[in-house]
Amino acid sequence: SFRSLGGAENTFANESFVDELAAATHVDPLQFRLRYLDEPRLRQVLMAAAEKAGWERRPSPRPRQDDLAEGRGLAFARYENDQAIVACVAFVTVDTASGAVRVQRVVVAHDCGLIINPDGVRNQIEGNVIQSLSRALKEEVQFDRMRVTSVDWETYPILKFSEVPEVEIVLIDRPDQPALGAGEPAQITTAAAVANAIFDATGARVRQIPFTPERIMKALGGE
Repeated sequence: SFRSLGGAENTFANESFVDELAAATHVDPLQFRLRYLDEPRLRQVLMAAAEKAGWERRPSPRPRQDDLAEGRGLAFARYENDQAIVACVAFVTVDTASGAVRVQRVVVAHDCGLIINPDGVRNQIEGNVIQSLSRALKEEVQFDRMRVTSVDWETYPILKFSEVPEVEIVLIDRPDQPALGAGEPAQITTAAAVANAIFDATGARVRQIPFTPERIMKALGGE
């Protein structure tokens, strides 16, 4: 089963497009989102993630860099429109000579109402980030005309321990609000945050997961 069901796919599309709108209007991606958000609870999650991450306020993408380009990206969502609120900031490096993407750091701000077990919520968020990052960078079922060909860890790779980034978490406790689930919400923002960070680093927009070196090179205009 696919953790978060359609949330990851929808958020990837939505938050990539919001990022494109911000870039097209030459507005910082955080400021662009805050401009159209009135609800204090939503704004607080976004600003908490940005503060923890040390967000640099400027339009994306950054000026063209050397072969090893660095970028930061933001994604934001409310799970199933009325559940937990999540903002994610990802920091990446992209080797523009090979297409290799490395996620260096992920910051997540998380509001799931009343927090009963903070350690348990942190564990859930960390698991969400690592699993969804593995999907964003590596996991893909492959077929030929007869069968599935991705049948082992070599043909269906997952994130290695050495590739897990630093994960920082901001928990926003709301004792006056109902407790909401924390098992899936942080899953949905990772891929979009990474894609937006790749755009910030390179000026190239990737629209298909996983972000393999081949797809990055294609987005950059290379082969």
